Amino acid sequence: MTVTVAQAGSSRLFWLKSGRLLTGLASLLVTLLGLLAFTFMLSHLSPVDPALQIAGDHASESTYAQVRHDLGLDKPLPVQFWHYLTHLAHGDLGISSLTNQAVSSDLLRTFPATIELATCAMIFGAFFGIVLALLAAWKPGSLLDNLARMISLLGYSVPVFWLGLLGLLLFYAVLHWSAGPGRLDDIWIYTLEPKTGLVLVDSWLSGDPEMFRNAVAHLWLPVVVLGLLAMAGITRLLRAALLEESSKEYVTLARAKGASRGRILLLHVFPNVRGTLITVLALSYATLLEGSVLTETVFAWPGVGRYMTTALFASDTPAILGSTLLIGSCFIILNALADALTWLTDPRTR
Repeated sequence: MTVTVAQAGSSRLFWLKSGRLLTGLASLLVTLLGLLAFTFMLSHLSPVDPALQIAGDHASESTYAQVRHDLGLDKPLPVQFWHYLTHLAHGDLGISSLTNQAVSSDLLRTFPATIELATCAMIFGAFFGIVLALLAAWKPGSLLDNLARMISLLGYSVPVFWLGLLGLLLFYAVLHWSAGPGRLDDIWIYTLEPKTGLVLVDSWLSGDPEMFRNAVAHLWLPVVVLGLLAMAGITRLLRAALLEESSKEYVTLARAKGASRGRILLLHVFPNVRGTLITVLALSYATLLEGSVLTETVFAWPGVGRYMTTALFASDTPAILGSTLLIGSCFIILNALADALTWLTDPRTR
């Protein structure tokens, strides 16, 4: 009898977990579909006519009509969206009218640059953000706490593009500490063999230390500028979580037993906010992938953000939709991954 009850409980738990997984996958698909539909409708509200861009201002009526027919623009909007989803299911994101190449190949070429920039900025922002949050929670109301809050406020308040321009003016034009815009100087950019698409890795694999140093010199300034945004969010949210956790009864009991404030913070409070920390890190990383548009434009960084900006100015609908789908998918997947990790590591969420 006991074995039967245990088997029934295990079976029920299995179906509950399976249902949770299927519900999460369905939610991801619906969110992506909504994102695509919204972006598709916005792209068709643009005053720029893609057919006129391809055919030219002096094209005849028959040529213009043929181009519209080839692009499928003569069909109703729901039919156009259905055709786009059908091609998307086969891995076809369309042809960019700006580069005359497949959008998928353009994204494969530009996405590694965005991944490299966002990942390095995330490492910078996570390290200093966690350190500042711990220092602020160690002595609330102290000089360290006020300094951490001021840095996080500045990171949120100062526009990224203005900070990037100011950084270029100071560290590139005046102090010459940075190598300036781009990923590499012209002397190496055409000789580097792109094995991974990550310039730090490729320059290291090339065996040329000067090329690697030049890649680092180009990378550090946009990493710091973009990393300040992540550091501000991590510091603010983690500090609030640490202070809230520090007000609970088990912390008061630990202090009554004579445990030091630093020991309580590192060994008791910090592990109990790991769920919040995982969520903050995942959302910050997704924000960096999404928010690298202005940073890549200022620093002439050949990533997805700059590619999307160029596509927006040219009303390149396939490129806009493909870039939006890629960044939106990263955001949704990272959010779902954060929920899964929180559920696995924090028993309270189960």
